[in-house]
Amino acid sequence: MNVPDAVHAVFPTVLDDLAALVAIPSVSALPQHAADVTRSAEWVRDQLAGLGCPEVRIVAEGGMPAVIGHFPAPAGAPTVCLYAHHDVQPTGALAEWSSDPFVVREADGRLFARGVADDKAGVLVHLAALRAFGGRPPVGVVVFVEGEEEIGSPSLADLIARHHDDLAADLYVIADSVNWGVGQPAFTTTLRGLVDCTVEVSTLDHALHSGQFGGPVPDALTTLCRLLATLHDDAGNVAIEGLGGMPDPALDYPEDQLRAEAAVLPGVRLLGTGTIAGRLWAKPTATVLGIDATSVADASNTLAPTARAKVSVRIAPDADPTAALAALTEHLRRHAPWGAQVTVTDGSTGSGTAIAFDGPVGRAARAAFVEAWGVEPAFIGQGGSIPMVADFQQAFGAADVLVTAVSDPDSRPHGIDESLHLDDFKKACLAEALLLAKLAEASQL
Repeated sequence: MNVPDAVHAVFPTVLDDLAALVAIPSVSALPQHAADVTRSAEWVRDQLAGLGCPEVRIVAEGGMPAVIGHFPAPAGAPTVCLYAHHDVQPTGALAEWSSDPFVVREADGRLFARGVADDKAGVLVHLAALRAFGGRPPVGVVVFVEGEEEIGSPSLADLIARHHDDLAADLYVIADSVNWGVGQPAFTTTLRGLVDCTVEVSTLDHALHSGQFGGPVPDALTTLCRLLATLHDDAGNVAIEGLGGMPDPALDYPEDQLRAEAAVLPGVRLLGTGTIAGRLWAKPTATVLGIDATSVADASNTLAPTARAKVSVRIAPDADPTAALAALTEHLRRHAPWGAQVTVTDGSTGSGTAIAFDGPVGRAARAAFVEAWGVEPAFIGQGGSIPMVADFQQAFGAADVLVTAVSDPDSRPHGIDESLHLDDFKKACLAEALLLAKLAEASQL
């Protein structure tokens, strides 16, 4: 069969179905959308059943529903697991969106909607490849579409353990990263890990009048701000002792490119020292995600007795998350300003990973992407974390892993007006279909 022609033929229905899936507000973080997450899982299941998938079902192990579908391998062919997730982030302020976030809007060669890039396009890339082969892929295919990636995949380990045999494959394709640029595909080969915690600072038994006691008596919010400032040195490098880094990547990431892609305001200096790629992909970060304190609107002349913050630390791909969380906790306790009482509550942890790109799978993947995109792929790291990569590597140690992408640096996943580049989306669909075909050809040699 002619794979490019087949993908071209199914692509209009792929676009229609991407819009249909986006229209389901499957926000896993919000309890009021639990039924929507179930509905989106049912939608994925029904699409696979419509392709004639002989084994497809919804599974849940105490968490949000996932979908597992299995297309058996032809004799002698490998099995490929195609991963994506059907849950999405909350929208944030609706008034800031240019249009309804759950209705796909097309403009300037892009599609705009919540989840259109992260990661419902990943779901449709897999469906497009399967549709191109009429539901009869030339290799075995396991489709695994998770429903809680946006809340840290809390039940993924149980899902893998309980459905290990159903998820076993020779190759895992995780369509949930970012390309190097529009028209420039990428394979992600390193991912940072993640730890976070909540830190609470207490200085008083109860609130006090700031005029009566302010000066010698420390308030908790000022104390918390001073503690959080110790997370970085004056240059912006992370100052938490015990957090190492990996060597800087060879790929050049120009500063002006980063400033444009991140929309850094004029005059704002970048944090840290060393290469841009090293700071993004190989070294730790420390970020204050939120603070619980009196709002400006409700503020009065009061010394607050307690205040707390959520702190997130990205760690080097080879770092131990348990040790990193211990280092963060020790730092916060040891740097308590003015003798304040500091309580640290552990949050989530996730391992980073390094991903090999070599052998027959690497050759087939590179050839498929060059044919689909017309350019050589870039090999990049990611500052973000995709913990299931490490989970798959640990559970299926002999298998290969490919981390692919549908989004680009301007897709703004998790943000307002999230978007997907339409032409790149079509190329991603073609690349995956070509990959399955080339893996089948390689298995016959």
